[in-house]
Amino acid sequence: MNRLADATSPYLLQHADNPVDWWPWTPEAFEEARRRDVPVLLSVGYSACHWCHVMAHESFEDPDTAALLNDHFVAVKVDREERPDVDAVYMEAVQAATGQGGWPMTVFLTPDAEPFYFGTYFPPAPRHGMPSFPQVLEGVRSAWADRREEVGEVAGRITADLASRSMSGALSPDRRPPRPEELHSALMGLTREFDPVHGGFAGAPKFPPSMVLEFLLRHHARTGSAAALEMVQATCAAMARGGIYDQLGGGFARYAVDATWTVPHFEKMLYDNALLCRTYAHLWRATGSDLARRIAVETADFMVRELRTDQGGFASALDADSDDGTGAHTEGAYYVWTPEQLRAVLGAEDAEFAAGYFGVTPEGTFEEGASVLQLPDTEGLVDAERVVSVTRRLLAARARRPRPARDDKIVASWNGLAVAALAETGAYFDRPDLIQAATDAADLLIRVHMDWQARLHRTSRDGVAGANSGVLEDYANVAEGLLTLGSVTGEGVWAEFAGFFLDTVLVQFSAEDGSLYDTAADAEPLIRRPQDPTDNATPSGWTAAAGALLSYAALTGSALHRDAAERALGVVTALGGRAPRFIGWGLAVAEAALDGPREIAVVGPPDDPATQALHRAALLGTAPGAVVALGAPGSDDAREVVLLQDRPLVDGRPAAYVCRNFTCDRPTTDPEELAERLRG
Repeated sequence: MNRLADATSPYLLQHADNPVDWWPWTPEAFEEARRRDVPVLLSVGYSACHWCHVMAHESFEDPDTAALLNDHFVAVKVDREERPDVDAVYMEAVQAATGQGGWPMTVFLTPDAEPFYFGTYFPPAPRHGMPSFPQVLEGVRSAWADRREEVGEVAGRITADLASRSMSGALSPDRRPPRPEELHSALMGLTREFDPVHGGFAGAPKFPPSMVLEFLLRHHARTGSAAALEMVQATCAAMARGGIYDQLGGGFARYAVDATWTVPHFEKMLYDNALLCRTYAHLWRATGSDLARRIAVETADFMVRELRTDQGGFASALDADSDDGTGAHTEGAYYVWTPEQLRAVLGAEDAEFAAGYFGVTPEGTFEEGASVLQLPDTEGLVDAERVVSVTRRLLAARARRPRPARDDKIVASWNGLAVAALAETGAYFDRPDLIQAATDAADLLIRVHMDWQARLHRTSRDGVAGANSGVLEDYANVAEGLLTLGSVTGEGVWAEFAGFFLDTVLVQFSAEDGSLYDTAADAEPLIRRPQDPTDNATPSGWTAAAGALLSYAALTGSALHRDAAERALGVVTALGGRAPRFIGWGLAVAEAALDGPREIAVVGPPDDPATQALHRAALLGTAPGAVVALGAPGSDDAREVVLLQDRPLVDGRPAAYVCRNFTCDRPTTDPEELAERLRG
């Protein structure tokens, strides 16, 4: 009996009609394996995963393979986005055993959840040196039946190795944040890995390095480093002009399969777009780049248009695959074009113009002669009106194609990232609709995801919270989003809620040595309590918590939160020089700690144009990680937000106070003077 029909995860629901007798991750599944004396097949993926769909179609929808699975295993299906803790623990085992990882992740466990055999995608027939999935199933079945003692020894050894791992050794001995010379060393490491031809770091596949770019922007602001800014500008320009960016509808795909940003893996994730929206907005803030402004706004509009749900939150992802017009689901079918398709929509003359502008060729850059739209470097002026006309007509034609599926579950962490990005983008570019979208998402996180103990649910769907508890990244990124929203709106209640979540971080996720765990102390115990400070597709919970704790301390004067942030940054001291690409957000937070971060109190009636001018200057300051508080003297916010307390007007005029550690320079009533003080 397949038990996924009542799941809230769209990924699990994709498998609800499989002939496989799937179980969700529950104690009952392992009790069933123990009762039947069979191993557990753990299959982990997510709804926008192309190869997850491929393996599902080839193997999990196949009656013969399903019969083999059902007869000899208990099959457990996990959405990695709902259970990042389960994913992290077993992915660590896969990577340790095979040297690589990915999804779908395929792990065989004992009934005690101890892993003993690993892999990712397995084909339905032997291919390129890989065994077929039925061969793997038969081999594991045979080993379980005939070599049980050996299987038990392997499982015990792997489990003991995982359980013994600790991050304590990765912390700097004195648990201190990085010094200037250590951040310079991280910059030098990034310079060595930078691709000077195509932008980005290392080779194919190439992922958007949003957190590293944030570090480089902050490092440039603090030190004036031209090299740091040049790496950001080159990378952002290359991504914006490449196939990884949707040249018609805005928004970024997950990664490029090549080193030139030409061909993407077409899934679009909320977290990538939230992080990149903020990165481009910050690049505009630093340089005034028209390209950065356009990409930030288009990416924000993409999130609101394509990912916003009826409840006001933001869906997790758009699939890479869609119907190619023949009934087959094909990766990229929604996005790619041939010259013939251009002519059918635009006519011969405009099609020729569009082909040159977007790099569409008869040979193509993708499969079967299709091209991914790019903006190749062109000589001379471009007819802007014609570009707008062509883009509008192609976008309308594309909208008539079968659309990629949307994973509409709301993930707390990623919505926190979206709140921060939309709030800042709306403030920078005078888009109150984006600020309202950020506010609506924040409201959903409080109404639906938070319980009466200020604990977070990881996911929700259709306005109903899921059963899975929030992990560290949920608390940290939601707090980051709320603090950012509060700085934009001047509403102190958002900082208050952020404080609730950060207090939970201190109580539930912190170790005595200053390290942080990914799961709460009272969470479901696994074979290892996951603990990973390295940034991957998103900031790690560890570094995100360090950033939110630091900002909250700057806003409130809390020594407890400041001390926790500095101790957490000890891992950046240890890893920043050795692996800067994998701790970019930690390096960005370290830049903020080194700068103060600066605290800006803007006091005055919020509807006074003079107050608004000062507030805008404060938000546009490039000082790394600066926090901004806004309130009228005597208002509730001025009484409740410590940074605003005892800050009078100056000669009856709105004023701004720039402080470090609550020691302030003389106040200013001049927005230009304030802007000058906040330039790095």
